[in-house]
Amino acid sequence: MESLDATALRDGALVLVDSAPIIYTLEAHAKFAARFAPMFQRHADGEIVFAVTTVTIAEVLTGPLRAGEEALAKRYRAVLEAWQVVDFTCDIAESAARLRGKYGLKLPDAIQAASALSINADALVTHDRDFAKVRGLRVLT
Repeated sequence: MESLDATALRDGALVLVDSAPIIYTLEAHAKFAARFAPMFQRHADGEIVFAVTTVTIAEVLTGPLRAGEEALAKRYRAVLEAWQVVDFTCDIAESAARLRGKYGLKLPDAIQAASALSINADALVTHDRDFAKVRGLRVLT
């Protein structure tokens, strides 16, 4: 696991973004949004490509929908769907099960890792230290 350094990502890098960095950024979290801002800026500048899982979409939309903010949820969904969306397939499910068995990951984390591996992502960006155990995946936090 590496510290997040947006400049360390090559131009054109495919980056799978976990739920927390997106939520922190969308909600302008006082403590954590700034940490992920350079990466989101590189994406906005067209230098890197973002991917998200359908699990991330569900997690990001939960807050606005719980609060009854349908319009906000719709805006968030539009942003996320503009990125590469990694569907939860049977192959990813099997890979996630293997990762859970090998590393003891929680199911959502195993799905994120398996999805990043399935699309050959250059990195997985997260705020979750549980990914530190996963070998063969560049994890930036």
